[in-house]
Amino acid sequence: MTDERLDFVIFGATGYTGKYAVKVAAQLAKEKQMKFGVSGRRKQALQAVVKEFASDIEDVPILIADLKDEESLKKMTAQAKVLVNCCGPYRFYGEPVIKACIATHTHQVDVSGEPQYIESIQLKYNKAAEEAGIYIISACGFDSIPCDLGIIFTQQKFNGEVNSIETYLNTWVTTKVSGALIHYGTYESAIYGIANFHELRELRSKLYPERLPQFWPKLKPRGFLHKSPISEGWSMVFPGSDRSVALRTQRFLYEKYKQRPAQVQTYFTLKSLFSVLTTAIFGLIFVMLSKYEFGRNLLLKYPTFFSGGYISREGPKPEILDNTRFSITFKADGWTERLVEPTDKHDKLPNKVMITKVSGTDPAYGATCVMLLLSAITILKESDKIPVTGGVLSAGAAFNKTSLIDELIKKDIKFEVVSSTET
Repeated sequence: MTDERLDFVIFGATGYTGKYAVKVAAQLAKEKQMKFGVSGRRKQALQAVVKEFASDIEDVPILIADLKDEESLKKMTAQAKVLVNCCGPYRFYGEPVIKACIATHTHQVDVSGEPQYIESIQLKYNKAAEEAGIYIISACGFDSIPCDLGIIFTQQKFNGEVNSIETYLNTWVTTKVSGALIHYGTYESAIYGIANFHELRELRSKLYPERLPQFWPKLKPRGFLHKSPISEGWSMVFPGSDRSVALRTQRFLYEKYKQRPAQVQTYFTLKSLFSVLTTAIFGLIFVMLSKYEFGRNLLLKYPTFFSGGYISREGPKPEILDNTRFSITFKADGWTERLVEPTDKHDKLPNKVMITKVSGTDPAYGATCVMLLLSAITILKESDKIPVTGGVLSAGAAFNKTSLIDELIKKDIKFEVVSSTET
Protein backbone atom coordinates (compact mmCIF):
# COMPACT_ATOMS: atom_id res chain seq x y z
CA MET A 1 0.00 0.00 0.00
CA THR A 2 1.83 3.09 -1.25
CA ASP A 3 2.16 6.45 0.47
CA GLU A 4 0.59 8.04 -2.61
CA ARG A 5 -2.81 6.83 -1.49
CA LEU A 6 -5.13 9.00 0.56
CA ASP A 7 -5.28 7.93 4.19
CA PHE A 8 -9.00 7.28 3.88
CA VAL A 9 -11.87 7.86 1.49
CA ILE A 10 -15.49 8.23 2.63
CA PHE A 11 -17.82 6.39 0.25
CA GLY A 12 -21.46 7.43 0.39
CA ALA A 13 -20.45 10.89 1.55
CA THR A 14 -23.70 12.52 0.39
CA GLY A 15 -25.87 10.30 2.59
CA TYR A 16 -27.09 11.26 6.03
CA THR A 17 -24.38 9.37 7.92
CA GLY A 18 -21.83 10.16 5.23
CA LYS A 19 -22.20 13.90 5.76
CA TYR A 20 -21.52 13.52 9.47
CA ALA A 21 -18.52 11.35 8.61
CA VAL A 22 -17.13 14.14 6.40
CA LYS A 23 -17.62 16.65 9.22
CA VAL A 24 -15.74 14.43 11.69
CA ALA A 25 -13.09 13.56 9.09
CA ALA A 26 -12.34 17.24 8.53
CA GLN A 27 -11.71 17.71 12.25
CA LEU A 28 -9.60 14.57 12.66
CA ALA A 29 -7.63 15.10 9.44
CA LYS A 30 -6.33 18.41 10.75
CA GLU A 31 -5.66 17.00 14.19
CA LYS A 32 -3.91 13.84 12.94
CA GLN A 33 -2.37 15.45 9.83
CA MET A 34 -4.04 13.06 7.43
CA LYS A 35 -5.45 13.32 3.93
CA PHE A 36 -8.91 12.13 2.99
CA GLY A 37 -11.27 12.16 0.03
CA VAL A 38 -14.98 11.76 -0.56
CA SER A 39 -16.74 9.52 -3.03
CA GLY A 40 -20.16 8.86 -4.50
CA ARG A 41 -22.08 9.01 -7.76
CA ARG A 42 -22.77 12.74 -8.14
CA LYS A 43 -19.93 15.23 -8.36
CA GLN A 44 -22.02 18.31 -7.63
CA ALA A 45 -23.55 16.75 -4.52
CA LEU A 46 -20.10 15.75 -3.27
CA GLN A 47 -18.80 19.26 -3.88
CA ALA A 48 -21.69 20.65 -1.85
CA VAL A 49 -20.92 18.30 1.06
CA VAL A 50 -17.26 19.30 1.06
CA LYS A 51 -18.20 22.99 0.94
CA GLU A 52 -20.61 22.62 3.87
CA PHE A 53 -18.67 20.27 6.13
CA ALA A 54 -14.99 20.51 5.15
CA SER A 55 -14.56 24.01 3.76
CA ASP A 56 -11.44 24.62 5.85
CA ILE A 57 -9.65 21.60 4.35
CA GLU A 58 -7.69 22.44 1.23
CA ASP A 59 -8.26 20.35 -1.90
CA VAL A 60 -10.39 17.45 -0.68
CA PRO A 61 -10.29 14.97 -3.60
CA ILE A 62 -13.66 14.00 -5.07
CA LEU A 63 -13.83 10.48 -6.49
CA ILE A 64 -16.75 9.30 -8.59
CA ALA A 65 -17.84 5.71 -8.01
CA ASP A 66 -21.03 3.77 -8.64
CA LEU A 67 -22.02 0.48 -7.02
CA LYS A 68 -23.19 -0.76 -10.42
CA ASP A 69 -19.76 -0.10 -11.96
CA GLU A 70 -17.15 -2.52 -10.63
CA GLU A 71 -14.24 -0.73 -12.27
CA SER A 72 -15.24 2.62 -10.76
CA LEU A 73 -15.26 0.99 -7.32
CA LYS A 74 -11.79 -0.44 -7.84
CA LYS A 75 -10.52 2.91 -9.09
CA MET A 76 -11.90 4.51 -5.93
CA THR A 77 -10.59 1.94 -3.44
CA ALA A 78 -7.17 1.91 -5.14
CA GLN A 79 -6.75 5.54 -4.06
CA ALA A 80 -7.35 4.86 -0.35
CA LYS A 81 -5.46 3.13 2.42
CA VAL A 82 -8.77 2.70 4.26
CA LEU A 83 -12.21 2.84 2.66
CA VAL A 84 -14.82 4.26 5.06
CA ASN A 85 -18.07 2.83 3.75
CA CYS A 86 -21.21 4.79 4.68
CA CYS A 87 -23.39 3.34 1.93
CA GLY A 88 -26.14 1.12 3.34
CA PRO A 89 -28.22 -0.94 3.75
CA TYR A 90 -25.12 -3.08 3.51
CA ARG A 91 -27.17 -6.16 2.73
CA PHE A 92 -27.78 -4.65 -0.70
CA TYR A 93 -24.78 -2.39 -1.23
CA GLY A 94 -21.91 -3.71 0.88
CA GLU A 95 -20.52 -6.72 -0.97
CA PRO A 96 -19.37 -4.97 -4.18
CA VAL A 97 -17.31 -2.60 -2.02
CA ILE A 98 -15.73 -5.52 -0.15
CA LYS A 99 -14.75 -7.16 -3.44
CA ALA A 100 -13.17 -3.94 -4.68
CA CYS A 101 -11.24 -3.49 -1.42
CA ILE A 102 -9.84 -7.02 -1.62
CA ALA A 103 -8.86 -6.53 -5.27
CA THR A 104 -6.98 -3.31 -4.49
CA HIS A 105 -5.62 -4.31 -1.06
CA THR A 106 -7.57 -1.61 0.77
CA HIS A 107 -8.77 -1.83 4.37
CA GLN A 108 -12.49 -1.25 4.97
CA VAL A 109 -14.54 -0.04 7.94
CA ASP A 110 -18.29 0.53 8.05
CA VAL A 111 -21.21 1.12 10.40
CA SER A 112 -23.29 -1.91 9.50
CA GLY A 113 -25.45 -3.20 12.33
CA GLU A 114 -26.75 -6.07 10.19
CA PRO A 115 -25.63 -9.44 11.62
CA GLN A 116 -26.58 -11.40 8.50
CA TYR A 117 -24.44 -9.16 6.33
CA ILE A 118 -21.53 -8.98 8.77
CA GLU A 119 -21.31 -12.72 9.32
CA SER A 120 -21.87 -13.63 5.66
CA ILE A 121 -18.97 -11.35 4.72
CA GLN A 122 -16.78 -13.11 7.27
CA LEU A 123 -17.78 -16.50 5.88
CA LYS A 124 -17.21 -15.52 2.24
CA TYR A 125 -14.22 -13.21 2.41
CA ASN A 126 -12.16 -13.82 5.54
CA LYS A 127 -9.58 -15.94 3.73
CA ALA A 128 -9.34 -13.51 0.80
CA ALA A 129 -8.88 -10.59 3.20
CA GLU A 130 -6.14 -12.49 5.04
CA GLU A 131 -4.35 -13.19 1.76
CA ALA A 132 -4.69 -9.55 0.69
CA GLY A 133 -3.35 -8.38 4.06
CA ILE A 134 -6.32 -6.11 4.72
CA TYR A 135 -8.79 -5.64 7.56
CA ILE A 136 -12.53 -5.64 6.95
CA ILE A 137 -14.23 -4.42 10.11
CA SER A 138 -17.97 -3.80 10.34
CA ALA A 139 -20.11 -2.40 13.16
CA CYS A 140 -17.65 0.44 13.86
CA GLY A 141 -20.35 2.87 15.02
CA PHE A 142 -22.88 2.90 17.83
CA ASP A 143 -23.58 -0.58 16.51
CA SER A 144 -21.48 -1.93 18.19
CA ILE A 145 -18.32 -0.18 19.42
CA PRO A 146 -19.68 0.92 22.85
CA CYS A 147 -20.89 -2.57 23.72
CA ASP A 148 -18.04 -4.55 22.14
CA LEU A 149 -15.21 -2.37 23.44
CA GLY A 150 -17.10 -1.78 26.68
CA ILE A 151 -16.89 -5.52 27.31
CA ILE A 152 -13.18 -5.48 26.41
CA PHE A 153 -12.67 -2.56 28.81
CA THR A 154 -14.50 -4.43 31.56
CA GLN A 155 -12.43 -7.58 31.06
CA GLN A 156 -9.21 -5.55 31.12
CA LYS A 157 -10.17 -3.81 34.36
CA PHE A 158 -11.63 -6.86 36.11
CA ASN A 159 -8.36 -8.19 37.55
CA GLY A 160 -9.58 -11.75 37.66
CA GLU A 161 -11.62 -13.97 35.36
CA VAL A 162 -14.95 -12.85 33.93
CA ASN A 163 -17.69 -15.44 33.58
CA SER A 164 -20.58 -13.34 32.28
CA ILE A 165 -21.56 -9.80 31.37
CA GLU A 166 -25.02 -8.27 31.15
CA THR A 167 -25.36 -4.93 29.35
CA TYR A 168 -28.09 -2.31 29.77
CA LEU A 169 -28.56 0.40 27.14
CA ASN A 170 -30.23 3.70 28.00
CA THR A 171 -30.90 6.58 25.60
CA TRP A 172 -32.66 9.85 26.36
CA VAL A 173 -33.17 13.35 25.01
CA THR A 174 -32.53 16.34 27.26
CA THR A 175 -34.65 18.79 25.22
CA LYS A 176 -38.37 19.07 24.48
CA VAL A 177 -37.80 19.70 20.76
CA SER A 178 -40.08 17.36 18.83
CA GLY A 179 -39.23 15.40 15.71
CA ALA A 180 -37.58 12.26 14.42
CA LEU A 181 -34.74 10.59 16.30
CA ILE A 182 -33.52 8.23 13.57
CA HIS A 183 -32.97 8.54 9.83
CA TYR A 184 -34.84 6.39 7.32
CA GLY A 185 -31.69 4.52 6.24
CA THR A 186 -31.18 3.02 9.69
CA TYR A 187 -34.85 2.02 9.77
CA GLU A 188 -34.61 0.37 6.34
CA SER A 189 -31.64 -1.73 7.45
CA ALA A 190 -33.58 -2.87 10.53
CA ILE A 191 -36.57 -3.95 8.43
CA TYR A 192 -34.50 -6.20 6.21
CA GLY A 193 -32.50 -7.48 9.16
CA ILE A 194 -35.67 -8.73 10.84
CA ALA A 195 -37.09 -10.03 7.57
CA ASN A 196 -34.05 -12.23 7.05
CA PHE A 197 -33.30 -13.12 10.65
CA HIS A 198 -33.96 -16.79 9.85
CA GLU A 199 -30.78 -16.89 7.76
CA LEU A 200 -28.55 -16.61 10.81
CA ARG A 201 -28.84 -20.17 12.11
CA GLU A 202 -27.59 -21.81 8.91
CA LEU A 203 -25.01 -19.07 8.39
CA ARG A 204 -23.54 -19.55 11.86
CA SER A 205 -23.44 -23.32 11.51
CA LYS A 206 -21.16 -22.81 8.49
CA LEU A 207 -19.13 -20.01 10.04
CA TYR A 208 -18.60 -21.84 13.34
CA PRO A 209 -18.84 -25.60 12.72
CA GLU A 210 -17.23 -26.24 16.12
CA ARG A 211 -19.09 -25.04 19.18
CA LEU A 212 -17.36 -23.37 22.08
CA PRO A 213 -17.12 -25.39 25.31
CA GLN A 214 -19.90 -24.93 27.85
CA PHE A 215 -18.99 -22.60 30.70
CA TRP A 216 -20.41 -22.63 34.21
CA PRO A 217 -22.39 -21.06 35.70
CA LYS A 218 -24.45 -20.52 32.58
CA LEU A 219 -25.79 -17.01 31.97
CA LYS A 220 -29.46 -17.39 31.13
CA PRO A 221 -31.44 -14.61 29.45
CA ARG A 222 -33.84 -12.82 31.74
CA GLY A 223 -37.57 -12.73 31.08
CA PHE A 224 -39.35 -10.48 28.61
CA LEU A 225 -39.49 -7.69 31.17
CA HIS A 226 -37.43 -7.20 34.30
CA LYS A 227 -35.95 -4.63 36.63
CA SER A 228 -32.24 -4.45 37.32
CA PRO A 229 -30.58 -2.62 40.22
CA ILE A 230 -27.97 -1.22 37.81
CA SER A 231 -30.41 0.31 35.31
CA GLU A 232 -33.29 2.48 36.46
CA GLY A 233 -36.54 1.46 34.79
CA TRP A 234 -37.87 -1.60 32.99
CA SER A 235 -35.54 -3.66 30.82
CA MET A 236 -36.10 -5.92 27.81
CA VAL A 237 -33.86 -7.92 25.49
CA PHE A 238 -32.05 -5.59 23.09
CA PRO A 239 -32.77 -6.72 19.51
CA GLY A 240 -29.75 -5.02 17.90
CA SER A 241 -26.41 -6.39 16.75
CA ASP A 242 -24.50 -5.81 20.00
CA ARG A 243 -24.68 -9.35 21.33
CA SER A 244 -23.78 -11.04 18.04
CA VAL A 245 -20.79 -8.74 17.54
CA ALA A 246 -19.60 -9.17 21.13
CA LEU A 247 -19.82 -12.96 20.88
CA ARG A 248 -17.71 -12.91 17.70
CA THR A 249 -15.08 -10.99 19.64
CA GLN A 250 -15.22 -13.36 22.59
CA ARG A 251 -14.81 -16.37 20.31
CA PHE A 252 -11.81 -14.70 18.66
CA LEU A 253 -10.16 -14.03 22.04
CA TYR A 254 -10.70 -17.65 23.04
CA GLU A 255 -9.27 -19.05 19.82
CA LYS A 256 -6.39 -16.56 19.55
CA TYR A 257 -5.32 -16.10 23.17
CA LYS A 258 -7.02 -18.99 25.00
CA GLN A 259 -8.91 -16.41 27.05
CA ARG A 260 -12.10 -17.54 28.73
CA PRO A 261 -14.93 -16.01 26.65
CA ALA A 262 -17.48 -13.97 28.55
CA GLN A 263 -21.08 -15.06 28.22
CA VAL A 264 -23.10 -12.03 27.13
CA GLN A 265 -26.73 -10.92 27.31
CA THR A 266 -27.82 -7.46 26.14
CA TYR A 267 -30.84 -5.41 27.26
CA PHE A 268 -32.27 -1.93 26.86
CA THR A 269 -34.10 0.04 29.52
CA LEU A 270 -37.20 2.22 29.37
CA LYS A 271 -38.25 4.52 32.19
CA SER A 272 -41.95 3.67 32.47
CA LEU A 273 -44.41 0.86 31.86
CA PHE A 274 -46.22 3.11 29.39
CA SER A 275 -43.03 3.35 27.33
CA VAL A 276 -42.66 -0.42 27.54
CA LEU A 277 -46.23 -0.93 26.35
CA THR A 278 -45.97 1.44 23.39
CA THR A 279 -42.58 0.04 22.41
CA ALA A 280 -43.92 -3.51 22.59
CA ILE A 281 -46.94 -2.65 20.43
CA PHE A 282 -44.92 -0.84 17.77
CA GLY A 283 -42.26 -3.55 17.95
CA LEU A 284 -44.77 -6.35 17.43
CA ILE A 285 -46.33 -4.59 14.44
CA PHE A 286 -42.86 -3.88 13.04
CA VAL A 287 -41.74 -7.51 13.35
CA MET A 288 -44.93 -8.96 11.90
CA LEU A 289 -44.97 -6.62 8.91
CA SER A 290 -41.24 -7.10 8.26
CA LYS A 291 -41.79 -10.80 7.59
CA TYR A 292 -43.90 -10.24 4.47
CA GLU A 293 -43.22 -8.27 1.31
CA PHE A 294 -46.47 -6.30 1.45
CA GLY A 295 -45.76 -5.45 5.09
CA ARG A 296 -42.22 -4.31 4.31
CA ASN A 297 -43.58 -2.10 1.55
CA LEU A 298 -45.97 -0.48 4.01
CA LEU A 299 -43.22 0.07 6.58
CA LEU A 300 -40.93 1.59 3.97
CA LYS A 301 -43.63 3.81 2.49
CA TYR A 302 -44.90 5.20 5.81
CA PRO A 303 -41.91 5.27 8.19
CA THR A 304 -43.18 8.15 10.31
CA PHE A 305 -46.56 6.53 10.92
CA PHE A 306 -45.22 3.08 11.80
CA SER A 307 -42.54 4.48 14.11
CA GLY A 308 -44.79 6.84 16.02
CA GLY A 309 -42.89 9.80 14.59
CA TYR A 310 -39.41 8.61 15.55
CA ILE A 311 -38.29 7.90 11.95
CA SER A 312 -38.19 10.25 8.97
CA ARG A 313 -36.52 10.49 5.58
CA GLU A 314 -35.11 13.88 6.55
CA GLY A 315 -33.55 12.56 9.75
CA PRO A 316 -33.28 14.17 13.18
CA LYS A 317 -32.83 17.89 13.64
CA PRO A 318 -29.33 18.92 14.79
CA GLU A 319 -30.68 20.24 18.10
CA ILE A 320 -32.18 16.84 18.86
CA LEU A 321 -28.93 15.03 18.07
CA ASP A 322 -26.94 17.47 20.20
CA ASN A 323 -29.22 16.75 23.15
CA THR A 324 -29.42 12.97 22.79
CA ARG A 325 -27.46 10.98 25.37
CA PHE A 326 -26.63 7.31 25.75
CA SER A 327 -25.14 5.02 28.33
CA ILE A 328 -24.45 1.30 28.42
CA THR A 329 -23.98 -0.16 31.89
CA PHE A 330 -22.12 -3.47 32.20
CA LYS A 331 -22.50 -5.94 35.05
CA ALA A 332 -19.65 -8.45 35.06
CA ASP A 333 -19.64 -11.52 37.30
CA GLY A 334 -16.55 -13.65 37.79
CA TRP A 335 -13.75 -14.72 40.08
CA THR A 336 -10.79 -12.97 41.65
CA GLU A 337 -8.67 -15.97 40.66
CA ARG A 338 -7.74 -16.67 37.04
CA LEU A 339 -7.25 -20.36 36.24
CA VAL A 340 -4.52 -21.67 33.96
CA GLU A 341 -6.71 -22.92 31.11
CA PRO A 342 -9.90 -21.22 29.89
CA THR A 343 -11.82 -24.49 30.17
CA ASP A 344 -10.67 -25.20 33.73
CA LYS A 345 -13.62 -25.19 36.14
CA HIS A 346 -13.80 -23.06 39.26
CA ASP A 347 -14.90 -25.01 42.32
CA LYS A 348 -16.76 -22.02 43.77
CA LEU A 349 -19.47 -19.67 42.60
CA PRO A 350 -18.34 -16.28 41.21
CA ASN A 351 -17.07 -14.05 44.00
CA LYS A 352 -16.58 -10.72 42.24
CA VAL A 353 -18.90 -8.20 40.58
CA MET A 354 -17.77 -5.18 38.58
CA ILE A 355 -20.00 -2.44 37.18
CA THR A 356 -18.67 -0.35 34.29
CA LYS A 357 -20.23 2.19 31.96
CA VAL A 358 -19.76 3.69 28.49
CA SER A 359 -21.57 6.96 27.80
CA GLY A 360 -21.69 9.86 25.38
CA THR A 361 -23.73 12.21 23.19
CA ASP A 362 -25.49 11.82 19.82
CA PRO A 363 -25.01 8.05 19.57
CA ALA A 364 -26.65 7.45 16.19
CA TYR A 365 -24.63 9.89 14.08
CA GLY A 366 -22.11 12.19 15.77
CA ALA A 367 -20.55 9.62 18.11
CA THR A 368 -20.98 6.92 15.48
CA CYS A 369 -18.84 8.84 13.01
CA VAL A 370 -16.19 9.58 15.64
CA MET A 371 -15.99 5.84 16.35
CA LEU A 372 -15.93 5.03 12.64
CA LEU A 373 -13.16 7.46 11.70
CA LEU A 374 -11.05 6.65 14.76
CA SER A 375 -11.34 2.97 13.81
CA ALA A 376 -9.92 3.79 10.38
CA ILE A 377 -7.14 5.88 11.88
CA THR A 378 -6.28 3.13 14.37
CA ILE A 379 -5.76 0.70 11.50
CA LEU A 380 -3.35 3.16 9.90
CA LYS A 381 -1.41 4.03 13.04
CA GLU A 382 -1.47 0.81 15.07
CA SER A 383 -1.66 -2.11 12.66
CA ASP A 384 1.26 -3.66 14.56
CA LYS A 385 -1.06 -4.01 17.58
CA ILE A 386 -3.83 -5.77 15.65
CA PRO A 387 -3.38 -9.47 16.44
CA VAL A 388 -3.55 -10.78 12.86
CA THR A 389 -2.23 -9.42 9.56
CA GLY A 390 -5.59 -9.43 7.80
CA GLY A 391 -9.11 -10.79 7.82
CA VAL A 392 -12.76 -10.01 8.52
CA LEU A 393 -12.82 -9.03 12.18
CA SER A 394 -15.04 -7.49 14.81
CA ALA A 395 -13.88 -4.21 16.34
CA GLY A 396 -13.14 -5.90 19.66
CA ALA A 397 -11.02 -8.55 17.97
CA ALA A 398 -9.08 -5.99 15.96
CA PHE A 399 -8.65 -3.20 18.48
CA ASN A 400 -8.44 -4.89 21.90
CA LYS A 401 -4.70 -4.16 22.23
CA THR A 402 -4.73 -0.71 20.60
CA SER A 403 -5.29 2.77 22.04
CA LEU A 404 -8.75 3.14 20.46
CA ILE A 405 -10.55 3.28 23.82
CA ASP A 406 -8.19 6.03 24.97
CA GLU A 407 -8.80 7.95 21.74
CA LEU A 408 -12.56 7.63 22.19
CA ILE A 409 -12.28 8.95 25.74
CA LYS A 410 -10.47 12.02 24.38
CA LYS A 411 -13.52 12.62 22.16
CA ASP A 412 -15.95 12.59 25.10
CA ILE A 413 -17.03 8.97 24.79
CA LYS A 414 -16.51 7.96 28.39
CA PHE A 415 -15.38 4.53 29.63
CA GLU A 416 -15.42 4.18 33.42
CA VAL A 417 -15.42 1.68 36.27
CA VAL A 418 -18.42 2.42 38.49
CA SER A 419 -17.81 -0.14 41.23
CA SER A 420 -16.06 -3.40 42.08
CA THR A 421 -17.03 -5.71 44.94
CA GLU A 422 -15.78 -9.06 46.19
CA THR A 423 -17.59 -11.56 48.39
